[in-house]
Amino acid sequence: MRDPVLWPPQIGSEVSMQSKISSFFKSSSSSAPESLDPHPDLRDENDELASGKKQEDFNGVSFNDNRSVINKDSTIDSPKQPISENLHSKPQLAACGRTLNKKRTYIQMYLDLGQSDFLLHACSICGFKYAPGDEVDEKLHKTFHKNYTHGIQFKGWQNERLVHMPCVEGGRIVLVSDEDSPAHRNKVQEVVKLMESELGEGWIFHKLCKVYLFISSQRVAGCLITEPIKAAFKLVSNSVNENTDGNIKKKSRSQAATLQFGGTVLQREVIKKATSNSCKVVDGKQSGAIVCENEAIPAACGIRAIWVSPSNRRKGIASQLLDAVRKSFCLGFVLEKTQVAFSPPTPAGEALASNYFGTASFLVYKTVEFGC
Repeated sequence: MRDPVLWPPQIGSEVSMQSKISSFFKSSSSSAPESLDPHPDLRDENDELASGKKQEDFNGVSFNDNRSVINKDSTIDSPKQPISENLHSKPQLAACGRTLNKKRTYIQMYLDLGQSDFLLHACSICGFKYAPGDEVDEKLHKTFHKNYTHGIQFKGWQNERLVHMPCVEGGRIVLVSDEDSPAHRNKVQEVVKLMESELGEGWIFHKLCKVYLFISSQRVAGCLITEPIKAAFKLVSNSVNENTDGNIKKKSRSQAATLQFGGTVLQREVIKKATSNSCKVVDGKQSGAIVCENEAIPAACGIRAIWVSPSNRRKGIASQLLDAVRKSFCLGFVLEKTQVAFSPPTPAGEALASNYFGTASFLVYKTVEFGC
């Protein structure tokens, strides 16, 4: 067989192929073409703005197509600041709308060093107990203290039952009973609650009582509560200098005993106690036992409780309330002083009754507990 004939290579085709390969590697190492747009003649105005042929002015800084920053006041170019640096220059919480400088609230603390009034402090004037530093407690104490010192505020009623008589301080006396409107009775309950802080709770008022309010400067300056009674007892005087029909004997030095220690002599006195055959003991509210005579005396009106605000005391208000009671308690006539009796009095009440009746042996009766 005849061997195949090897045709010599075509010199022109080999040269063209080599030029194409060289141009391929040369294009990859060189810079990118200026434009990849196959139709450069069809670009619109917007493409020209994006390609950098027109410069854009933004906040005094011009940007050209080479992405360099040119200051209007200087001819020196500087590279543009990276976007990452602008993001890190602002606080992260500021982008979320939060504030860093937020004030904190603190609680006042107290040290327990064994103070007697660490938890509650009792006012020396009104007796109200409150926690110092507590806004609610201090506000309540301020209101109660003013009502106790000057009296509860009273603007007046349209239908008032007045006891017509001259009054000091330009005041007036209003009579309230259980037959009056609920608004009148509610005001009485408010006054009674204030009185209980000083005279004791649970015994001052009941439905059968008549209440006398002394009104001055639109406040209840005094209050007197009465009830009907049938009998009372004469109080035995506490003074040993007065003769009380032999109920209490004076001190005597009989059966004296002496003790001697060297040159010192001690002598003991023996006091004879009063016999209980002619005396009656009436329990007192605050002043202990009240000793009265055993014989009952007819009486019509009982003074269950009487109170005057501290700022209005020593002005004769209590005496005017007692006069109003004698004048209006029984319709048609005025009660005598011997027909009026006091409940077991406090020391201040005993001084008032002694001054009003002119004797220390006034009438006293034992109160009966009623449901309000």
